Amino acid sequence: MDLALYTNKCPPVEITNISKHGVWLFAHNNEFFISYEDFPWFKQQTVEAILNVKEVSPGHFYWPDIDVDLTIEIIAHPERFPLKDVSPTIQNETS
Repeated sequence: MDLALYTNKCPPVEITNISKHGVWLFAHNNEFFISYEDFPWFKQQTVEAILNVKEVSPGHFYWPDIDVDLTIEIIAHPERFPLKDVSPTIQNETS
């Protein structure tokens, strides 16, 4: 499907609330809660960065300022997609 055609037909995606516990995303006539506990990337972001969300394909959302993309499935069932630390392991050297 051509992205331009999809974007023109899809209802707008909107952040409806930002609280100390998380973010509320409204899409497809449903509201989804994105908790900071499950999605810590959002916690220290600016309001502007959180509000800048695009639906790049049906049910797939992208925050370009944060470089985070999530699907409805991931938001609805974060326990199925546990966070993984991909930072390099730092070894403690002792003399």
